[in-house]
Amino acid sequence: MARVLKINHVGIAVADTANARSFWESALGLTVDHVEDVLAQKSQVTFIPVSESEIELVTPLAAESSVAKFLADRGPGMHHLCLQVDDIAGMLDDLKKKNIRLINETPLQEPGRLMAFVHPKSTGGVLVELYQVLQDSH
Repeated sequence: MARVLKINHVGIAVADTANARSFWESALGLTVDHVEDVLAQKSQVTFIPVSESEIELVTPLAAESSVAKFLADRGPGMHHLCLQVDDIAGMLDDLKKKNIRLINETPLQEPGRLMAFVHPKSTGGVLVELYQVLQDSH
């Protein structure tokens, strides 16, 4: 049976990354690790490590992105909770058997990871990302 390993990250939707960064860096003393364009999600993500997890500031790169729609509907704030799992395909199969509504029935692949989203209507209103780290092939 697939297992949840840890909270990988919390995604926070922001319209202005520079403004959002000032709180996390100046007020809390955290440091940005890197910034990455996630073209499949039409967003830019600023990664801020916190122990074994991360805070991700997610900014839309296109007006039609899901993050842009989220900001238009709800304003800035928590966008999603990401749970790292040991077997994403197995987890998705388990959830389907339990009639959990999925946004992605098969994992999406990005460099170094697989991911899929669970619909907020099945989670009490929270967009949940499932995330599996792929082993380095080197």
